[in-house]
Amino acid sequence: MKKLNNKVAIVTGAGAGMGKAITLLFMQEGCKVIAADINAARLVDLVKEASDLKEYLTTVVADMSIEADIEKMTALAISTYGTLDILVNNAGVMDQFAPVGELDNLTWEKVMAVNVDGPFKAMRSALKIFLPKSSGVIINISSIGGLQGARAGAAYTTSKHALIGLTKNTGYMYATLGIRCNAIAPGAVNTSIRETIDFTKISSLVNERIMPGMVLNPRSGEPNEIAKAALFLATDDASFVNGTVLTVDGGWIAY
Repeated sequence: MKKLNNKVAIVTGAGAGMGKAITLLFMQEGCKVIAADINAARLVDLVKEASDLKEYLTTVVADMSIEADIEKMTALAISTYGTLDILVNNAGVMDQFAPVGELDNLTWEKVMAVNVDGPFKAMRSALKIFLPKSSGVIINISSIGGLQGARAGAAYTTSKHALIGLTKNTGYMYATLGIRCNAIAPGAVNTSIRETIDFTKISSLVNERIMPGMVLNPRSGEPNEIAKAALFLATDDASFVNGTVLTVDGGWIAY
């Protein structure tokens, strides 16, 4: 029996990388997915790749920094499939590894809008569906940057710490109401988020303080390895796992 039969999920940032892997794996396990992404072309590619499972897939172009797009995404789950069971907040953006003294307002605000405000608003929207039926699962894709201080710049690091705090508070507050909320903290993973980093603009301070630790990473992960962790958290196999962070990093932070 498939692990997510008759379930309905929203996955943000679903057009590439971890979001795409999560979407495809969830569909393979019988889940109907609203796949949201800011990049329409990537959603077209996702549909092509998921052709054998197209009856399980609905795509929507959505910007997680725009609340109307988030509400549209949730409404689409209801209008298309009648309910929502799982929310995966995967969409995210990086910074340029900039420390506070080198960080501009625009980068700070963009990272916070997508990495923190977006998940918060999506969770709030999903809870309107989860609470009346006393059932629902939220999975927030954080980062080991949310556990450590030198895996990214000040903006990204702050945003992922905040997302973990939001996860813990939500998991605890709604634990008696049939709702679970957990985070995954991936290490380095081979995804398109690296395309958002211009390594030619990395400062000498970053090269001195952060980059030496990067070589301690045992290896980079693949998106499907994160998807399998998300599948576990989405199913009843994780029924007693709530308000916590599952680190999936190949042992990097164990050093």
